[in-house]
Amino acid sequence: METVSQGALGSVVSLWRYPVKSMMGEELNRSDVTNRGLLGDRAYALVDPLNGKVVSAKNPRKWPNLFDFRAAFPEPPRAGEPLPPLRITLPDGTMLGSDDSDCEQKVSGVLGREVTLESSARETPSLEEYWPDMEGLDYRETVTDEAMRAGTFFDLAVIHVLTTATIDRLRELYPQGRFEVRRFRPNLVIEPSSDETDFVENGWIGRTIAIGDEVRMKITQPCSRCVMTTLPQGDLPKDPGILRTAAQHNNVHVGVYASVLGGGSIRRGDEVRLE
Repeated sequence: METVSQGALGSVVSLWRYPVKSMMGEELNRSDVTNRGLLGDRAYALVDPLNGKVVSAKNPRKWPNLFDFRAAFPEPPRAGEPLPPLRITLPDGTMLGSDDSDCEQKVSGVLGREVTLESSARETPSLEEYWPDMEGLDYRETVTDEAMRAGTFFDLAVIHVLTTATIDRLRELYPQGRFEVRRFRPNLVIEPSSDETDFVENGWIGRTIAIGDEVRMKITQPCSRCVMTTLPQGDLPKDPGILRTAAQHNNVHVGVYASVLGGGSIRRGDEVRLE
């Protein structure tokens, strides 16, 4: 009979890394974690050379097909070593290496706009975000300039945590919507040990969680969602109701953000404990 430690919240059921911001990423069995999150996560971004802004699916009117690209590391990154080359898969299935001389040219051709692939963020990076005309959002039917985390390609934090309880609750509230993990682009998906079907991670804000034997994280704030969650991805259809449901029932929040207090290795199946 499996025993559950005192203070156990649940266990890690999936791990995700997104090597290029706003492209599809890769599901992992294990990952090293540093103070910059999962090793290799958001290590690269496309940048618009006309304005210096990070290219983001948050502005789908300008960048409508970023989710048709996929990025992965054929060789896993190793802590303390330079990152290995990326593999970028174009919408038609063509595979490019980030070290290919024509990589940027081919990606730009598919996007219809010139972009550069960069691994070093500006000191004050920013992106453009489109806000749909939807009740509950800070802005409606406008595009804003949004500051990103200094010197990185992250929006606000280096780790996004999501529970299966939140996904289940959203499905209950909007049964016709396809609520799948990939819509929300988390790093860690945790299955709670309790039978709660609510937004349980909201109660972790301000607390510290331990994962496995080494990793500790501080849950810092709720994760506000955006138009990206409504966009089509593979066989998932466009669905504004996904974001509308989060806005109506959880202040547009789906999951929580975390900072890394202690790094190490995490694996699927690791126990998650509240400290």
